[in-house]
Amino acid sequence: MTDRPAKTVYLETMGCQMNVLDSELVLGQLRRAGYCLTDQFKTADLVLLNTCSVRRHAEDKVYSRLGEIGSAQRRSGRRDQIVGVIGCMAERDRAGLLEKCPQVDILCGPNELNQIPKLVLEVTESRKRAIALSDDRSRKIPVEQRSAQLDSLEALDLSRELGPEASRVQAYVRVQRGCDKFCTYCVVPFTRGPERSRPPSHIVSEAKLLVDQGMMEITLLGQTVNSYVHTENGRTVRFAELLEMVAQVPGLERLRFVTSFPADFAEDILCAMRDLPQVCEYLHLPAQSGSNRVLRDMKRQHTVEHYDELIAKAREIVPGINLAGDFIVGFVGETEDEFAESVALVERTQYKNIFVFKYSPRPGTAADRRQVDDVPNAVKRRRNTELLAVQERISLANNGKLIGREVEILVEGYSKAAEKLRRQEEPEEARPGGPQGETLARTSGAPDTRIPRPTRSQLTGRTRGDQIVVYDGPASDIGRLKRVRITAASALTLHGTSV
Repeated sequence: MTDRPAKTVYLETMGCQMNVLDSELVLGQLRRAGYCLTDQFKTADLVLLNTCSVRRHAEDKVYSRLGEIGSAQRRSGRRDQIVGVIGCMAERDRAGLLEKCPQVDILCGPNELNQIPKLVLEVTESRKRAIALSDDRSRKIPVEQRSAQLDSLEALDLSRELGPEASRVQAYVRVQRGCDKFCTYCVVPFTRGPERSRPPSHIVSEAKLLVDQGMMEITLLGQTVNSYVHTENGRTVRFAELLEMVAQVPGLERLRFVTSFPADFAEDILCAMRDLPQVCEYLHLPAQSGSNRVLRDMKRQHTVEHYDELIAKAREIVPGINLAGDFIVGFVGETEDEFAESVALVERTQYKNIFVFKYSPRPGTAADRRQVDDVPNAVKRRRNTELLAVQERISLANNGKLIGREVEILVEGYSKAAEKLRRQEEPEEARPGGPQGETLARTSGAPDTRIPRPTRSQLTGRTRGDQIVVYDGPASDIGRLKRVRITAASALTLHGTSV
């Protein structure tokens, strides 16, 4: 008797690091249910899109992909393929997805991902749609039901196993779910529910499990990660203490965290960054705007003056710290003078990099309900381009100062350019599958003329300050700490040679 061929799943991940982690957990469940990963959605038995609702562009991309999937199904005549939309967009746009996309069989919100195998089985047996969405937005769930839901999600996080597609160097660990800030532009509190911090013992156990499987670097994830606070048996643990607890995991080389909320940032976190050798000198601290009027309308809870003081304190306490920031351009009512204040903030902060987004009204948010999106799209695009150009100049200048210096990097694998070259030399059937990712837009710059052309052996890694470094080296370097001398630089990437 021959074994039945394994069913295949195609999983495309869009959006933030939290979605990347969620996809890893979903894949673990499906792998235990007998599925293997493929990078071909046309032939997959199960197609899942893990979605983002932060911007309309992200949702438009999902509808576009669903259109491609539907067209492929009609051309092939397939009726057995199961298609699921999971994550934030499933939670936010249930009605639109069900009405516009008859090819969608499953809708599953981010707080129900532990139900994916059951939903797939329901559709397989009945060929009827299966839906699992949270009622957290109404905040009327009985306490006992909410507790059971959290227990199920905790079990999912703690059940992690690393598949062949997972990184062997770096992993994410969730420290909290949801968000209570309700910034007026943001849909996350409506899609992921209220803020809940995980028990510290669970976080440490998960980190230990990952390090025992070879991980050298862990990034702690939260919507506002520094707001972490958990009380159990009368004892309260805040984020600085959590950093100390995770840093004590034997074998852990590096520890990072994203994303921080300026209004809740305490000095003890900076002291932990300074005093704990494992904690990297990197801080992602979204400002969103350099205008106090805009910040008030965004309900960000911090002022520009407070943000400047926090940046100064970070540089004083953590020498050599690298900073990243987020900015929204074209928010409701933003004037040219207010945009100029954001430019000035970028200039004086001297970030390593920034992420810039054009304001996109999100249904259900306070800004969408109460205010008119009055900044023309052409103005948003211009401001987006201008702010990125400012940061590109800053990044290029700062990276250029590192030429000739040695840095330590954790080697993560082959660079994207090397992977492309290597794939060109492989037969298509030999290419491995993997979760498809989308990263947030970064600055881009013309490469320095001294930058060498990529080769098949070009490896990539990151410094403790999160700078990307590429160099030519043997595959045995992957997963190791290496010293690299910087020889050339672009706005995004440092190029070097192994020391």
